[in-house]
Amino acid sequence: MATLIAPINHSPVADAEALHGAFKGWGTDEKSVITILGHRNVYQRQQIRKSYQEIYQEDILKRLESELSGDFERAVYRWMLEPADRDAVLANVAIKDGSKSYHVIIEIVSVLSPEEVLAMRRAYHNRYKHSLEEDLAAHTTGHLRQLLVGLVTSFRYGGAEINPKLAKTEADILHESIKEKKGNHEEAIRILTTRSKTQLLATFNRYRDDHGISITKKLLDNASDDFHKALHTTIRCINDHKKYYEKILRGALKRVGTDEDGLTRVVVTRAEKDLKDIKELYYKRNSVHLEDAVAKEISGDYKKFILTLLGKQD
Repeated sequence: MATLIAPINHSPVADAEALHGAFKGWGTDEKSVITILGHRNVYQRQQIRKSYQEIYQEDILKRLESELSGDFERAVYRWMLEPADRDAVLANVAIKDGSKSYHVIIEIVSVLSPEEVLAMRRAYHNRYKHSLEEDLAAHTTGHLRQLLVGLVTSFRYGGAEINPKLAKTEADILHESIKEKKGNHEEAIRILTTRSKTQLLATFNRYRDDHGISITKKLLDNASDDFHKALHTTIRCINDHKKYYEKILRGALKRVGTDEDGLTRVVVTRAEKDLKDIKELYYKRNSVHLEDAVAKEISGDYKKFILTLLGKQD
């Protein structure tokens, strides 16, 4: 379930005019920016952008970039982008960051539906004038390259059918690949990049039944290099993406110096989807409400905006 609280009736023209007013004079009225944009769904935000362009002949995104700053600006900017475009930006930033951020690309393409992955790849073309897969291939080598390029170019079947015999065979293949550092990684890559999510869940369950340990726990023991870390992230995201996101939030808030990028990414991308479920998981795991943990770790307008997206009422 989503955390976003958006009005049913809203006027994009009135919102555009109010935002223009917030940008006028000395300093920006950040409270108005948060109150309006923090309570509008994706369709409403695109309508505001369109109205602002028509009335003032200016892209509101450019205006927001110049009026806001720091983590607050980054969060608002990403919130204002269409989802496919936002995912393209996140993927591009991750590629530039190198191996420490490849999990972001895996997260995006493993959680999205096949149609959404295709839309994100199109948005990447339009924005960067080359393909996501060519950029990934240029920055990676070996098995890691095969896995990442395979994941972003995959168009998985989305049905509910399961082949139990195949689940057994492929659970064994994955076991061998993880157990042996020089195992048959090509086969593991083939399975993870081509099978439907439903089939893969059956395979992961079969792995646990046959080996008495979840595949993610087994991989964690062996995840010493970038490839095995990427395998681990792929399986975690496909297996239970909400639990994966809870862990990202926990890591972002508990480390020394908050990981604002991780916090922003999860809140902005999930607020209209399943952030309420992720919040509940966070509370179960940490015995503290996500809003309280966030309020303690960050400050200022960034804090107010993130708390708004988390569904906290003023």
